[in-house]
Formats: sequence, C-alpha cells, structure tokens
Amino acid sequence: MMRRRWSKDSETDSSSSLYQLRPDCASNVPDTKFKIKVGRTLSVRKWQAAFTQQGNLHIASVLSRIQRGGVHPAIRNEVWEFLLGCFDPDSTFDERDHIRNTRRMQYARWKEQCRDMDSHVGSGKIITAPIITEDGVPIKDPLVLLEATSDQGTSQGGSTSSNNGNGVAESVDRLTDKQIIEWKLTLHQIGLDVLRTDRSMVFYEKKENLSKLWDILAVYAWIDKEVGYCQGMSDLCSPMIVLLNDEADAFWCFERLMRRLRGNFRCTQQSVGVENQLQHLASIIQVLDPKLHDHLETLGGGDYLFAFRMFMVLFRRELSFGDSLYLWEMMWALEYDPDMFSTYEEAGAATDRTQGHKPRVKSTRQFGKYERANLKNGANAVDGPVPISVFLVASVLKENSQKLLQEARGLDDLIRILNNVNGNLDAKKACEAALKLHAKYLRKVTSYAGKETLT
Repeated sequence: MMRRRWSKDSETDSSSSLYQLRPDCASNVPDTKFKIKVGRTLSVRKWQAAFTQQGNLHIASVLSRIQRGGVHPAIRNEVWEFLLGCFDPDSTFDERDHIRNTRRMQYARWKEQCRDMDSHVGSGKIITAPIITEDGVPIKDPLVLLEATSDQGTSQGGSTSSNNGNGVAESVDRLTDKQIIEWKLTLHQIGLDVLRTDRSMVFYEKKENLSKLWDILAVYAWIDKEVGYCQGMSDLCSPMIVLLNDEADAFWCFERLMRRLRGNFRCTQQSVGVENQLQHLASIIQVLDPKLHDHLETLGGGDYLFAFRMFMVLFRRELSFGDSLYLWEMMWALEYDPDMFSTYEEAGAATDRTQGHKPRVKSTRQFGKYERANLKNGANAVDGPVPISVFLVASVLKENSQKLLQEARGLDDLIRILNNVNGNLDAKKACEAALKLHAKYLRKVTSYAGKETLT
C-alpha cells in the first residue's frame, strides 16, 4: 500500500509554473485566470483529510470544494482519477493499488499487441506519413523511414522485399485484415495531430512526451475499433499526459474521458456524432432566448454547427491550458455520479457511458450539484441527461446575445464574434451561468408540460 508524501512546497506550487509556456509562444496564448484560493480551491490538506485510514474517500466534501474553486495543481492527477471514474470513492488504498496494477498490465498487453502489428508503437518515434495503402500494401516512404524505425519483422506488416519505385512494397506483403489496415491508416494522422497539440508548452519540447501521446492514441484507436481515432482526441488526451507520469495511468484517464465523449466522434454518412448535443443546444436556446434562436436560423446557423469545436474539444481552444483543466474538473464535479466506477467496470473498456441507469441508493450529497438537479427533476431520461457542456455553450451564446443580434449579419459575423470569446472566457463564471440556465430551462420545460397536461 502506497500513500503519496507531500513536500512542504506542495500548497504553494503555482499553476503557471507547472504548465510552463515556451517564451516565443507566450504572447499568443490566453492568460490563465485560475488562481489558487484559500478556503475555496481543494487543497492538499483538505484532500488528505477526506480519506479514512483505510483509504475510503468522503467524496461529498471534495465535490463541494472543487465546484467552488477547482483543484490545487499539486493533487490534480489523483483527484481526476476519481472524477473520471477510474476509482470508486468507497475503495481502499489496497484495492486501488490492485486495480492500478491490473490496468497497467492490461495496457502493456494492448501496447505489445499494437507493437506486434507495427513496430513504431513504443519505439519512441512518431509516424507523420502514410505507412500503408487502403488496399493493405505497405508503403516504404523515405520520409517515414527517416522519422521512424523500420517496420520489419512484425507479424502482420513486415516487409523484406524491394519497392516498386514509388515507395509501395511488392504485393506479396499485402495485408488482408481490414481492421489492421484501418488502424494503420490512422497512425500518421495521429502523428500529425500530436505534433500540433499544445506545442506552446515547454512540456512537449521533450520528444518522449510527444511519443507517449502518440502511443496512447494509437493503442486507443486499436481497442476502440468502432470509433478509432478522430481529430480532436489529441487535445483531450494531452492533459492526461501532462498530469500523470505513468503512461498507463494517463491512458486509463483518457479512456474514461472517452466514455463520456466517444459518442461525439461516432459519425455516419447520415449524421455527425455531436449532432445530439447540437440539437439539445438548439432546443435550449429556443426555450430560453427565442429571439436569438430565430436570428441564428435567419443567418443560416440554425443547425448550430458553429459550436462544433466547443463540444469536440471541451473549450480547449477557447481557454489557456490551465483554465481548460479548471473548467473540466468543475464540470466533472458538477456532473459527478458515485455509481460511475461500477457502471464503467460492468460495461468494459472503450464503450459509452451507460445512459438512463437507475442509481443505487446513496446520499444525494455524493452526486454533483448538476446531477442532483437532474435526479430531482427526473431529467435522467432513457438517453441520459443533457451534458453540462451543452449549457456551457448556451451560456456563451446568452452572454453574447445582444452582440449577436445587433452585429451578426451572416455566418462569418457569427463565427467572428464567437471567436472573440477566445481568451476572454471565465471558467468559473461560465459554470455558474450554465447552472443558472439549467435551472431556468428545467422550470420552463416543467411549466410547459404542466400547461399541456391541463389542456
């Protein structure tokens, strides 16, 4: 059993010192508004005091602190593992050690499986050019060979033959397994996105951190064959790499986050994965600000696709790195469900968060404030409650309602006005506004339902 030992300086570590920016990029990144506030931010001392001697966590006291002032950066890695459902707050230190070790071994097996299919995985290298054609023929591109180790000796994709002069290997090496082909086709796209992710941070000047991000995304793309890899996932995974030193621990936090968000990335020829949330957003604005909704429809923005990016990467582009972490942890604390761990464990890895399940009998104080409101008002329908992120986007639109009504004369104006939100969004105020809109929306919907019943 291991408990973390804290240094005397833990309480005074600043957010800016932990997420250092490269000097040449500092002027292009939004300023961080998050400040550690005594009595509001969850501190190291309060976090330690929330555990019993055996390691059970009093989650209610932790949630109330996070909802008021976020998490101290020194303990963010440990707190996030609970907020994301990696561990049950009722578990002991010994039980969590066992779960962690089991998961690390599982990740190592998956990573080895991926390495057997392509030796770039785990090599410390990153692929930035295609290594296979859609027909399954390996590509011996000089750029790939320069950037990464050769793919010889693998069980599926090894090639010892000469190429045909165009960088494509002889057909004798053609792959036939469609799942492996699909996975290999994504590897260079992951590499290109990794090289663009959070490059303003000193942390990613180390190539080992970039390769760790690439490895995690490559492994996830293999185990979640339905969704695979999509652009935006690197933005969601990057904070896990920064916060958790162990690659396997970072992978499992990302996997848990994807339980909430993978539906956003599931696309078909008929619909975009995030479409449900866009439809919820349209309904909310139509109820709370019908004039703005009508105006957006007149501009051709009635599908609300202009909010696509906010949903896909959870405001990562609208906030500094530190403030996006602050926003995320407040969102997760507000939405917290104490049954999350058991629900995820029953469902298995790389699946959606089970929606509309009936919570086990527990104190409502163990639920986040937003989730409590949903339970009280019966808003947890078969498809699950509307994520708080929808009300966060709605709060941004409401905040800029007058400006949009007066200045937006087309979609270009609409996008320009919303792009000006970048760097000016206050995470704390946005969460407070989202909660108020949520309460107002529930009241109005209940009122409408009552009137319809009477008629």
